[in-house]
Amino acid sequence: MEGFVNDAVRFYTDLIGRAEGPMTFRFVLQPTMALLMAVRDGFKDAKVGRAPYFWTITHDPVHRSASLNEGVKATGRILVLGLVMEIIYQYRVFGTFHVLEAVNFIVLLCFIPYLIMRGPINRLAHWWMARRHRSA
Repeated sequence: MEGFVNDAVRFYTDLIGRAEGPMTFRFVLQPTMALLMAVRDGFKDAKVGRAPYFWTITHDPVHRSASLNEGVKATGRILVLGLVMEIIYQYRVFGTFHVLEAVNFIVLLCFIPYLIMRGPINRLAHWWMARRHRSA
């Protein structure tokens, strides 16, 4: 139990410590890239009339797996870039590599922004396209 507590304390200390020091540009770069992918995919969803992404994942068990796979494919390059940057960061700062920290941090910076923003962007794109269609 003590090892688990020590690992948890190290995990949160390392997570908070990432806000300063080398490679802090990751905090802007990775969520921005995820946002760009969410804009692209949100507009695609609006064009074909799909329900918002997060809604589909949480309320449509038939399409849940396919939607998650689509999201991982869309953010795949960002996730790989995040992993490479995390490996470099951890070896520079800690001299070792912690897999769970890397996975949690990459999901937090790369996939969560995509997951949160794709649906609202879909709604805004749908509203904008409907408004544009009415005025034409």
